[in-house]
Amino acid sequence: MSTAYVHAALLLHFAGQPINEENLKKVLEAAGIPPDEARVKVLTAALSEVNIEEAIKAAPTLAAPAAAPTAAPAEAKPAEEKKEEKKEEEEEKKEEEALSGLGALFG
Repeated sequence: MSTAYVHAALLLHFAGQPINEENLKKVLEAAGIPPDEARVKVLTAALSEVNIEEAIKAAPTLAAPAAAPTAAPAEAKPAEEKKEEKKEEEEEKKEEEALSGLGALFG
């Protein structure tokens, strides 16, 4: 399911509007996205059984990244240590990206 459909549903929820096929289509069209009838039906049917407010509260949230420590002089760390740190930072970034994608699925 495209995240545009989920975002449209969330927009309707936050606006206090019912999340039904007609409203979802209107939001998508207003955003310039031609609505796919099947996706609209599937999403509205799936969300009819979901308490969106509770799902939002239960969704995992990412903490703001900690401020980076000030850089030490380059000669203070061996090249191997620098490579390890860079690899760890890349892994953390990948994990954060994966978690943010999961949050869009209502937890």
